[in-house]
Amino acid sequence: MGDVLIVQNSRSGGPSRFGGWLEEAGLRLDVVLAHDGAPLPDRLDRHDAMIMLGGGYLPSEDDRAPWLAGARRLVGQAVAEGVPLFGICLGGQMLAEVAGGEVTGDTGAPENGSLPVTMRPEAAGDPLFHGLPPVVPAIEHHKDAVTRLPEGAVWLAETRACPYQAFRVGELAWGVQFHPEVLPSRVREWTPDGFDPEEVYAGAVADEPVSTPVWREVALRFAKVVSARTPASRA
Repeated sequence: MGDVLIVQNSRSGGPSRFGGWLEEAGLRLDVVLAHDGAPLPDRLDRHDAMIMLGGGYLPSEDDRAPWLAGARRLVGQAVAEGVPLFGICLGGQMLAEVAGGEVTGDTGAPENGSLPVTMRPEAAGDPLFHGLPPVVPAIEHHKDAVTRLPEGAVWLAETRACPYQAFRVGELAWGVQFHPEVLPSRVREWTPDGFDPEEVYAGAVADEPVSTPVWREVALRFAKVVSARTPASRA
């Protein structure tokens, strides 16, 4: 087994089913409620992997969310030291920014609800995304986006409105713009902003039989990556 640090950046944005899938694979979760003031560790020395969750901030918006500076430091350590990392929405944007890419606020067309995500040819050689269906529904909820990938990043998936939906930095750090952890019921809690939550909810429910097995497989593959690198003393 391995210990996974999960950084929660909003009150309602927990690990949800993604965390459940990691536990199913035998990993132990250490969820830090950073938005409520819980302190982040200085380093990842006691953790074998990290999940950086989403939140309504830009990655460097320290004036609104002062814990983000510490979160960026941990992401930088994960990339530099080869600690497996999976960044979701804000977490994916943070990975891109820390590794030298660009994130732009309120850019392009907002994406809300379950939308088709297209796998790119580069996904065929990726440890998490290889062999997935060519198009997979995924729940989106964002208006900020990665607008330039870091140099050397592997571009894995895209949508028409937001090209950089999934990417990998180095060998062990993944970022996604969509929300593989979100259940359709969560959609009903969103503040309507140019969309009908009930219509979006119905679409997410309809897509669930297709999307859930795929994102569960991605989570289990990430867990396998983590377990393969877990020191024997923490197994």
